[in-house]
Amino acid sequence: MEILVCVKQVPDTAEVKIDPEKHTVIRAGVPNIFNPFDQNALEAALQLKDSQEGVRVTLLSMGPNQAEEVLREGLAMGADDAYLLTDRKLGGSDTLATGYALAQAVKKVAELQGVEQFDIILCGKQAIDGDTAQVGPQIATALGIPQITYAAEITVNGSAVRVKQQNEEGYIVTEADFPVLITAVKELNEPRFPTIRGTMKAKRREIPHLSAEDIKVDETKIGLKGSPTVVRKIFTPPQRTQGLIIKEEDPSAAVAALMENLTAQKII
Repeated sequence: MEILVCVKQVPDTAEVKIDPEKHTVIRAGVPNIFNPFDQNALEAALQLKDSQEGVRVTLLSMGPNQAEEVLREGLAMGADDAYLLTDRKLGGSDTLATGYALAQAVKKVAELQGVEQFDIILCGKQAIDGDTAQVGPQIATALGIPQITYAAEITVNGSAVRVKQQNEEGYIVTEADFPVLITAVKELNEPRFPTIRGTMKAKRREIPHLSAEDIKVDETKIGLKGSPTVVRKIFTPPQRTQGLIIKEEDPSAAVAALMENLTAQKII
């Protein structure tokens, strides 16, 4: 079974700040991390590899050269191969352009791996820097294969997959034959840590780079030219004011203070 996992290097959103004048994200000095949901997707692939014979896990990322860091981390966790799609022509791509470029890259990687197509493509449900949850489904659409999103449980039986999908009201169960694209939620699993031996081996691995020319893209569909999304403004939401905190140690006094405050505000 051939599995491809799409992974992304993202800025640590806990450290991101907004320029108050330019209304843009300040990336300087912000640490980059492995997108958490993509780690869940990779762990799902590795668990299938652990439980079945003949499973190969390949990683694919799109980004600048520094994105090799997450690919090496994925190799250290147990993935077999990794490829980086990197080209200045891809700069400024929105989710539509990114989905198209990655779909083209998936086909190229399959060719390089000597397979007709990947049986399963796994993605995180979304990247924490954009939170759109669009790229995975767009890859599936561009490839013309089924997609099952928000996977909280994955079971493979032969050439078919059964997925417990998370939604706002609970879960639904969906089945599909290979090839299929699946997006993972946090509840799917607990990602493993890279091993020391795996980390040392990953540091020595050469990560093949793919360019826009390599994957034979239509250049009108990538970068700013291929991105219909226009960001008008980025801003930090106003902070919520802190509610009333009653510090009375005596419970009766605390209740009395609360009642007094609620009465003064005519809430009761």
